[in-house]
Amino acid sequence: MDNPELIRRPLKTRGAKWAAKSAQRLAKIGFRPNQISLLSIVCAMAAATCFLAVNYYDSPNTKILYLIGAAVFIQLRLLCNLFDGMVAVEGGFRSKSGEVYNDLPDRISDVLIMVAVGYSLSDLRFGIVLGWIAAILSLLTAYVRVLAGSCGVKQDFCGPMAKPHRMATLTFACILAVGEILLQWPSRVLIVALGVIAVGSIITVARRASRLVQTLESK
Repeated sequence: MDNPELIRRPLKTRGAKWAAKSAQRLAKIGFRPNQISLLSIVCAMAAATCFLAVNYYDSPNTKILYLIGAAVFIQLRLLCNLFDGMVAVEGGFRSKSGEVYNDLPDRISDVLIMVAVGYSLSDLRFGIVLGWIAAILSLLTAYVRVLAGSCGVKQDFCGPMAKPHRMATLTFACILAVGEILLQWPSRVLIVALGVIAVGSIITVARRASRLVQTLESK
């Protein structure tokens, strides 16, 4: 079985007491890593639904409610990504198919959220297209990371637009979008966020690919 430290994203929050206690409680209740990984898709679907709903309501208060909901569900998705690994490794509940459950739901979740943000901006030029571009590029960042593992080297989680960075960007954008509504400004923050994610993802793919080639050539 692969060394989990070679394929595990470095996270400071993993060492926090609240995270360790939460993971222990989840394991004690009966949650297992693969179940938590699948739950992250549910959170992503909820976030995507909130983004899509923003485009269907004219009431500012309703839009604000859904934007806050999207931000909350994005963070819940990240918590699932944190706890599935902790329950698996620290909790001792790793399974033979764990890597499939650990990685595939993340790719589904990325696409659901990015594309939904794009469709929430359907009234803006290139909104939907930019959503799809951000989704495809997020898949490419993960592909290059996993490619490193298939080449027998440590997976590279460098940014500037790794998964936590993408989700943090969108969460912050949701908060700023609420401010736009309250100040009655034109809605531009979310499309800017998608652009930042797209450009950052291109840089991330290039960095990871370059570092992978350098590592392989130096072996």
